Amino acid sequence: MQDGRAPRIRNRAPAAIQITAEQLLREAQERQESTFRAPKQRVEDFEELHEYRGRKRKEFEERVRRTRGSIKEWTQYANWEASQNEFDRSRSIFERALDVDPRSVQLWLSYTEMELKSRNVQHARNLFDRAVTLLPRVDQLWYKYVYLEELLQNVPGARQVFERWMQWEPDDKAWQAYIKMEERYDESDRASVIYERWIAVRPDPRVWVKWAKFEEERSKLDKAREVFQTALQFFGDEEEQVEKAQAVFNAFAKMETRLKEYERARVIYKFALSRLPRSKSANLYAAYTKFEKQHGTRSIVESTVLGKRRIQYEDEVLQDGRNYDVWFDYVRLEEGALRTLREEGGTKEEEDAAMERVRDVYERAVAHVPPGQEKRHWRRYIFLWLEYALFEEIETKDYDRARQVYRTVLTLVPHKQFTFAKLWIMAARFEIRQLDLMAARKTLGTAIGMCPKESLFKGYIQLEMDLREFDRVRTLYEKYLEYDPTNSAAWIKYAELETALEDFTRAEAIFELGVSQASLSMPEILWKAYIDFEVDEQGDREKTRTLYERLVVLSGHHKVWISYAEFEGSSIPLPRALREEEEDEDAEPRVVAGDPEMARQVFERGYKDLKVKGLKAERAALLESWKAFEQEHGSESDVAKVEGMMPIIGRKQHVDKETGQVVEDWELVFADDEREANPRSFKFLQMAHAWKHSQAKKSGGAGILSGFTTATSTAPESTQNDDVQMEERGEQDDSHSDVASSDGE
Repeated sequence: MQDGRAPRIRNRAPAAIQITAEQLLREAQERQESTFRAPKQRVEDFEELHEYRGRKRKEFEERVRRTRGSIKEWTQYANWEASQNEFDRSRSIFERALDVDPRSVQLWLSYTEMELKSRNVQHARNLFDRAVTLLPRVDQLWYKYVYLEELLQNVPGARQVFERWMQWEPDDKAWQAYIKMEERYDESDRASVIYERWIAVRPDPRVWVKWAKFEEERSKLDKAREVFQTALQFFGDEEEQVEKAQAVFNAFAKMETRLKEYERARVIYKFALSRLPRSKSANLYAAYTKFEKQHGTRSIVESTVLGKRRIQYEDEVLQDGRNYDVWFDYVRLEEGALRTLREEGGTKEEEDAAMERVRDVYERAVAHVPPGQEKRHWRRYIFLWLEYALFEEIETKDYDRARQVYRTVLTLVPHKQFTFAKLWIMAARFEIRQLDLMAARKTLGTAIGMCPKESLFKGYIQLEMDLREFDRVRTLYEKYLEYDPTNSAAWIKYAELETALEDFTRAEAIFELGVSQASLSMPEILWKAYIDFEVDEQGDREKTRTLYERLVVLSGHHKVWISYAEFEGSSIPLPRALREEEEDEDAEPRVVAGDPEMARQVFERGYKDLKVKGLKAERAALLESWKAFEQEHGSESDVAKVEGMMPIIGRKQHVDKETGQVVEDWELVFADDEREANPRSFKFLQMAHAWKHSQAKKSGGAGILSGFTTATSTAPESTQNDDVQMEERGEQDDSHSDVASSDGE
């Protein structure tokens, strides 16, 4: 036993007196020492009660003061107050704790639990409302809130809470909880609407399947089919989307099989398998094989399904002939039947019959002309014509009939009221595909002459650009600009064309004509393109400088001054005449260096111009750009000069005209403005800061405040330093504003 091992038993014979397990447990219980229990205090009167409460409160206050961030201490304190029926104190403590950590979920739960234990239901509701407003992503708070309302039999209130919760688009469990609540109260229609909203937020295949199963379980079979059909339309016909929606196809087919709709199930399986390779649809193909072994042939089912869908569409278009969405579905059905027939190798007579059915549907659809002369009523209708023309061109190869379709619709649209540029362009593109260039140009020329439109000009120009007919493109741009001379983008595109053709003289003339227009939409982009052209293409600094001078006179915007100064200080390519002399194209292109001094002059001019106009925020923005320029190109003294001109934020008092009260506002204070407005007080403050600077040097403290220049005996009385910035001003009789000091004095 010395080394910790169990002792060896020498005598393995049973003892004379046997002890049961019950006796061992009883003996262990008797020998167990009693646990320590705090003595019970008995309060005899209110004085002792107040003394006890005061002592406990002092202890709790000391604990929360030492461990302010411990939510456990706050919770114990508040629960103790609640146990003393001091609910107001308990609420106060919880509110203090929420000030410390308002995002503690456990704290909110403890708070609401205290209110519920004390049967303060309205307080608990208010707390839950505050909690979910502050922490809308914490599902536990929402679940507690809903459970409370449902426990109180307040179903409308619970539904309202769920509606607020759903606006945050929570996870699937929350949506399922909402649906289950509606099912508990037999509100199946509401549950269906919730499923629809769930799909809009998270359109996963499993959600579609759950919704359809729900509709099937409540015997809403048409609704279940509609859900599945909507899901299939959502995922589309592409291979990747169909692969993703295999679960939807499988569930849809199984539902139809359970409903003994074998034709529908067969069509669903066929639709999915025809768009997926065998390697990606093993499970779906196995289910389809099992289905075919149990039920009839495929050809009979296909014809039955097509017949039923035709009857359905006929009923719908009979009710509303101008429901063009139904016509689109009807046409797709017939076109799909035609393609299926061709894939299966049908006879020539069957193909002709299917083709005539498609044409008949198109003719009946386009016969329903929209009422009125509003364009919004015609948008879907025009696409019927376009689909008709494409069908004749691609599927039937009947080009004369396709041309007749385009001509008919062009005569039908009231072009004096509105037009469709897409219609004209597609008609012209059709003629191009038929190698009839003159007819295409005639079509677009008629469109521009009858109903000029920006998209028509763009389509015609793009067509001629593709044909490399640049003279015609120039003519079209001229007509375009005659139609809309205020279109800055058109001027830029025209100039870019001439630049691409290396006719720089015409490009420059176009830019000049564009900027000389009396009114322009977004003139800034045209000026920018003109300046970029002169810099990048021409390399003409003098011409660019002239453009900037014209632009600052025209607008005077601080961004123009900044761009002007940056242009003067930056490098630009060589003039085109010098670039053409260089024969080595592989060498790095040479540039002409900028002139920082000219840039500084532009910055100074811009600063003075903005100062005259009283634009303080713009002056500050220009100084920031000036400072960045000096940090890159200038010396330390240049940077210091600009920093001295930087403004500070000051306070200004004025009397409000409406209320008659003294109002204090914040404004930007510039040193040169203060020097001009209050020369005596400025000189005094300058000398005061000089004294403070000297005292700081003697004591080894901080230096002079930034923004002020030391006043010396050799400094002239009327200083020329324009970059002085004030950071501290005292209250003076001749002052107009109070400037906040940087050191708090």
